[in-house]
Amino acid sequence: MNQAVHGQPPSARGASRWPLLLMFLGLCFAVAAIGGAAAADAGSTYTALERPGWAPPSWLFGPVWTVLYAMIAVSAWLAVRARSTTSAKPAMIAWGAQLALNLAWTPLFFAADQYGLAFLDILLLLAALAVTMLLFHRRSPAAALLLVPYAVWVAYATALNLAIWQLNT
Repeated sequence: MNQAVHGQPPSARGASRWPLLLMFLGLCFAVAAIGGAAAADAGSTYTALERPGWAPPSWLFGPVWTVLYAMIAVSAWLAVRARSTTSAKPAMIAWGAQLALNLAWTPLFFAADQYGLAFLDILLLLAALAVTMLLFHRRSPAAALLLVPYAVWVAYATALNLAIWQLNT
């Protein structure tokens, strides 16, 4: 009965979901690697900047982003796999847009020292992330919930970007 309902045996369904998760993880960590390569000396650049007293230490960014990129990937995986009456395509377009804006921020801020453009980028990232969360929620509330820590961190980073821009112009 189960095979007739879903069109394939349970073992085949279970096996087919893992490559998709690995693809999302690979994509998210590729974005992290490209961003890191675009700003190889980000740590020294960050410590040389005038920063507000509430700015985190530079060592914190790596661990935080590692966890967040994993959550971003799992969120997309859940949204794509969800059985829903809404199409996954708009949600995944929004997800891709926020990931592209995420990728653009690091070279703008660290490699190009364009704090104003980086601020514009991160505002657009927040908007794209809000849309992604809304569309993911329609497909899978758990997928949207996994993006909450990312949204909180990006909102914090937005305030930090603005403060650094103001302090260093």
